Amino acid sequence: MIEIEERSGGVIFSVRVAPRGRRDKIEGEFSGAVKIRLKAPPVDGKANESLCRFLAECLNVPKAAVRIVAGEASRSKRIEVAGTTRAEVLAALSGKSAGSKG
Repeated sequence: MIEIEERSGGVIFSVRVAPRGRRDKIEGEFSGAVKIRLKAPPVDGKANESLCRFLAECLNVPKAAVRIVAGEASRSKRIEVAGTTRAEVLAALSGKSAGSKG
């Protein structure tokens, strides 16, 4: 089960990133975190940038609303998203991949 902590004005949850994939894609759950495969390599912050952009797209929030609060240099990260709820995150992250609509 994905662990999502709801805070006033947003949520915080864990993500496990697998860089250098074929496409940006949510692959399910990994030890309480959302497992996400990204096309971007883990070089010069490209994977982090790609992760924030991808999550903003999936959650339908501005990119500025998505922030990495821990683990910038790790595959395991803590993400804070402003302007959304736990229920909205669970609904949006249920198997969505880049380019899919709904």
